Amino acid sequence: MSVLTLRLAGPLQSWGATARFTRRTTESAPTKSGVIGLLAAACGIKRGDDEQLKPLAALRFGVRIDQPGTRLRDFQTAIHWHTDKSMPLSERFYLADAVFVAALEGDLNLLTHLHTALKAPVYPPFLGRRSCPPAHPVDLQLHSDKNLLQALADEPWQASPWYTRRHRNTAVVTLPVLLEASPNSLEAETLRDQPLSFAAEHRRHALRTIVRRDVSIPHPLAAPSPPRHDPFAVLPEEDA
Repeated sequence: MSVLTLRLAGPLQSWGATARFTRRTTESAPTKSGVIGLLAAACGIKRGDDEQLKPLAALRFGVRIDQPGTRLRDFQTAIHWHTDKSMPLSERFYLADAVFVAALEGDLNLLTHLHTALKAPVYPPFLGRRSCPPAHPVDLQLHSDKNLLQALADEPWQASPWYTRRHRNTAVVTLPVLLEASPNSLEAETLRDQPLSFAAEHRRHALRTIVRRDVSIPHPLAAPSPPRHDPFAVLPEEDA
């Protein structure tokens, strides 16, 4: 199988899986529906085109948490532009300063097409919401000979420089990974983020199973370990 990896980083991200009415929450990591929506936008797929969405939704999805970020709550008020009536108060939640590596496993031809589309997207990519643009281009690499977990384990640590400096005394960092589970997995959790339709009038999502793993990534800027101090090294050795 082949894997396409993406770097999802920006001032704000919001990946809702259970948002309803005036309370719009965010998951702690990107959702499959949010990332598939980003790829569909890059390809120019219309919201109601469910047939073109199906091959993208069938890709196996995984995400690595390189920098968890901080959860923010935004309390919003608004006035209707036409009637001047007050709109319902709403709460919106975001992740600030977070960095993730997302990966999609599937057919090489489809992933190559997606990789090309990300370099010149038809519609601009967003990190979950339109108010959350990415700080950098999101495409990383196309791996033609790795599975999902291998690609996420081999991708270099993508955290921000200020964040990596906090951990410079750690030669190897352990990062959590959320993988789309196989149907027979006994340790899987469920999340309603499998996209079925992005049509505005009947947006639909199904349950998806995930498993949690950890991967170890070398720290690219780790400080060298100090030499071990032996106070007896300066004493002369006694003759036997």
